[in-house]
Amino acid sequence: KSLHLSISIFFLIPFVEYYNKENVLSNIFRGDPMDWVSIHRFHHQFTDTNRDPHSPKEGFLFSHVMWIFDTFYIKYKCGRRNNVMDLKRQWFYRFLRNTIFLHVLMFWTVLYLYGGLPYLTYVGGVATAFGYHVTWLVNSACHIWGSGSWKTKDTSRNVWWLSLFTMGESWHNNHHAFESSARQGLEWWQIDITWYLIRLFEILGLATDVKLPSEFQKQKMSLTCSS
Repeated sequence: KSLHLSISIFFLIPFVEYYNKENVLSNIFRGDPMDWVSIHRFHHQFTDTNRDPHSPKEGFLFSHVMWIFDTFYIKYKCGRRNNVMDLKRQWFYRFLRNTIFLHVLMFWTVLYLYGGLPYLTYVGGVATAFGYHVTWLVNSACHIWGSGSWKTKDTSRNVWWLSLFTMGESWHNNHHAFESSARQGLEWWQIDITWYLIRLFEILGLATDVKLPSEFQKQKMSLTCSS
């Protein structure tokens, strides 16, 4: 995931961060980390406006998947990818951008050598496609259905039934309310596997400066509290 790069919710030691980014380069449609982070930052900057890269106002199908195939449209709406200069300064992310096709090819080759056509079909095909759509549902379903607990002034929603599949990212209204929070499942009953892993990394000393919303911030943003 590139969430911590998008909005600096915590800091990973370089080895763990770079291993994590190398590990997710198993497909081409998500793009390299710089592309993914740039889109995520534009989405938060222009949420639900005509400059939102995957605005739900363009319809479910567009916000779910079609936006990915229209790179000219994204460039027209958002301009150049000038919001990831912090990543462009790091050689590792420049390397991933320039060699992404090789990483994808290597992943598929390893799958084939290990398990033949069945592995290539079910892991490289079916499982990867499932992962795509689960990820894309955060952009589409989590801006259309579900509930909201916070004053976010956008269409972000919490979709509880997606939380297991998205590792907690479907608590999307929480995420838009507290963009810098490393924890998206803010209630004890809101399953957030990503947060559990971040907390483990913090305990092991592999993650530092982990950000969480204060009680004052939550009270200020709560729909149940008056302004």
